[in-house]
Amino acid sequence: MTRTAARRLVGLAALVALTPAGAGCGSDDGGDGGPTGPMTPALDTIAFLDTVQARTFDFFWETTNPANGLVPDRWPDPPFASIAAVGFGLTAYPIGVERGRVTRAEAADRTLATLRFFHDAPQGPAASAVTGHRGFFYHFLDMSTGHRFQQVELSTIDTALLMAGVLTVQQYFHGDDPVETEIRELADSLFLAVEWDWASPRPPLVSLGWHPETGFLPHDWRGYNEAMLLYLLALGSTTHPIPELAWAEWTTSYQFGEYYGQVHVNFAPLFGHQYSHAWIDFRGISDAYMAARGLDYFENSRRATYAQQAYAVDNPNQWNGYSEGLWGLTASDGPGSFQHTVNSRQRTFHGYWARGAAMDAVRDDGTIAPTAAGGSVPFAPEIAIPALAEMRQRFGTHLFQQYGFVDAFNLSLNQAGAPTTHGGIVPGVGWFDRDYLGIDQGPILIMIENHRTGLVWELMRESPYIVRGLCRAGFTGGWLEGRC
Repeated sequence: MTRTAARRLVGLAALVALTPAGAGCGSDDGGDGGPTGPMTPALDTIAFLDTVQARTFDFFWETTNPANGLVPDRWPDPPFASIAAVGFGLTAYPIGVERGRVTRAEAADRTLATLRFFHDAPQGPAASAVTGHRGFFYHFLDMSTGHRFQQVELSTIDTALLMAGVLTVQQYFHGDDPVETEIRELADSLFLAVEWDWASPRPPLVSLGWHPETGFLPHDWRGYNEAMLLYLLALGSTTHPIPELAWAEWTTSYQFGEYYGQVHVNFAPLFGHQYSHAWIDFRGISDAYMAARGLDYFENSRRATYAQQAYAVDNPNQWNGYSEGLWGLTASDGPGSFQHTVNSRQRTFHGYWARGAAMDAVRDDGTIAPTAAGGSVPFAPEIAIPALAEMRQRFGTHLFQQYGFVDAFNLSLNQAGAPTTHGGIVPGVGWFDRDYLGIDQGPILIMIENHRTGLVWELMRESPYIVRGLCRAGFTGGWLEGRC
């Protein structure tokens, strides 16, 4: 039996074990309708996850510029490429191979085109006609030229997300043929070129970014949020590492406490509990901070997921539709920035916004993002998978379309007349986005795969840079035991 086949059997067994009666969604025959007939819940759930992954993978495969590997920030109206979305896209390609969506050769060719582009792209301190500087890359790039888009920042976190994808394909494409050999060599060159130590103007922390016009941004990455990945990569570098004490400093600003019955390190938007976990298997390993509290970061994210579901059930702001099966606040699209009267109450709505709920912040305008549940599947499959299934069952093609789930929906805006600037209102139902966002599609695809087979986690456990970063941060236990 191949390693892939073995992983899939384990994944199927796990799904059968976790699926409660009635939690599944109808079998998929390629159409967009609801259930097509009775099936056992476990098999129904498997078919549903197959469909979600297939359509979400197709987003990355079909909307990416094949000449340079640049993935649009959003679709169907791509204004620019997102380097973070490229990181998710690179990670998607091995999943597409394992799931039979593309051949290994096709994925390798696309990967090689992407890595060659970033390796050869112009770098330097100029304000235009460049792609990056000192190994970092600009947050958004022109989809065709790959040059800096307008005056966006040289982004440390988005470069980290890109590099996570680079390291994933370095581990996956392990063949001896010229294409896969070059992939590994380019991946090494790209990762080792990132000057993490330069991006630390206020040591030991890393700045959010840099502008050629004005220099470094005035703020540094402090915990807890998605930059956990950034610090582990920066610690893992063998050419431009940051000092080990950076990790302890990063943890000093954690907000630890109880929210809706869940004691954990709080961060309001769920993406902060998901992004680093898309690549790094935190199960059973702990740093000094978590070890002192008897936790690991995986359990922390599980608790954050349950806290958000409990918040939705309580629904303190009385938004339409929130329930045990419809929940999930994270950074996402929204209907627009305006005020509107809903149910005789003046409400404030937002466009793209970092929605979330935690002990120190609640940012909620009634907008739910499917990626919030999708990115939490490994942490709490017993509530996350049924939530995704209910979203598709209830809203059909309003929400689930060509590339899976559109980015967001809001059931409180269910009457015509609201001054929305994005998406559209279905009278009597709610507002639905029309766009897909690469950085929200990625967690859905990757985290479902990690739950089912552990593919990305397994690959990244073998990355020497990931291991080095975790060790220098003081992680011990579990799969890391004896490797430091």
